[in-house]
Amino acid sequence: MKIKVYFLIAFLLFLLSGCAERGNSAVFYVSKVIDGDTIQLSNDRHVRYIGIDTPEVREKKGGEWVYNPEEYAVEAKEFNRKLVEGKEVRLEFDVVRSDKYKRWLAYVFIDDKMVNEELLRGGYATLYTYPPNVKYTDRFVAAQQEARQGKRGLWKVYETISPEQAGRHIGEFATVRGLVVSTYQSPKVTFLNFGDNWREDFTAVIFTSNLNQFKRLGIEPVSYYKDRQVEVVGKIKFYNGPEIIINHPSQIRVAE
Repeated sequence: MKIKVYFLIAFLLFLLSGCAERGNSAVFYVSKVIDGDTIQLSNDRHVRYIGIDTPEVREKKGGEWVYNPEEYAVEAKEFNRKLVEGKEVRLEFDVVRSDKYKRWLAYVFIDDKMVNEELLRGGYATLYTYPPNVKYTDRFVAAQQEARQGKRGLWKVYETISPEQAGRHIGEFATVRGLVVSTYQSPKVTFLNFGDNWREDFTAVIFTSNLNQFKRLGIEPVSYYKDRQVEVVGKIKFYNGPEIIINHPSQIRVAE
């Protein structure tokens, strides 16, 4: 009798968890959509979508999160909500299953549709690859290219600006077009500098963990982009001046 009770309790706990394991994937119910690329499951676990980045709904001020949506953040969250909130989804994991915030990292499927990919295709997200979780990168690149060519979502509001204008667009998505005047490669980072003063001028940054993606294309960024006019696409951040972090070669191209 004790054995039967034990198995009954185990079965009930399994049901309450909202999870059904399937190899490298699991099925859960989505209780809440946090933003365009993050959801909360019925077991209270948060999930961050692999391979994409959407505009932020909140920002941190004085140690607290306040509602201050970036451009297209509300639209991305609503698109995500319509796809998954209150529904059963299948999570597929890659090499690394969680981040430093203890969120699960996953590809999220609703029926046979991958939500990560749909957000890219609709122009609600931009590509954000982070090795070793790169299983579907080729699909993601194709989806983003489709959105970009169709000027969907973010791609219809993107501005093309000069490196000198980048400092006025911190926190925004943009295309920065200009001349790479110098480059520098450290053990951890490759810098493409668009001005003589690297502490103030716009810089494109490629972390060493992403260099293999360029090398597979036969590109050595430190020499290939120097003295060339290029276009860099992404969110402009501030660190020793304005910068865009390049996570994939599709974010940068030599201008014609």
